[in-house]
Amino acid sequence: MNNKKPFGSIKAKALNPGDLVKWSKWNHEKSMWEKKYGLIIRVVNEIRSNRLVSISHVYVYEKKNVKEFFTLSLKKVKSHEKQD
Repeated sequence: MNNKKPFGSIKAKALNPGDLVKWSKWNHEKSMWEKKYGLIIRVVNEIRSNRLVSISHVYVYEKKNVKEFFTLSLKKVKSHEKQD
């Protein structure tokens, strides 16, 4: 078997738990893209449609719950800063 990197793994290297991310979602009522924001909880590699892909678990502020996203669909807004 050919050992390929998980799809989206290069982008996943730039994301860490605690990072603020954004994505866009189409609003049919307003006919426009809306920006959504969330906090990375964890990034894992999972088999989806017979392909190993990078999946990010994100706490979505608007919904107040954790959702799964294809890592390539997320853009980092701000890195998590450790407090001393």
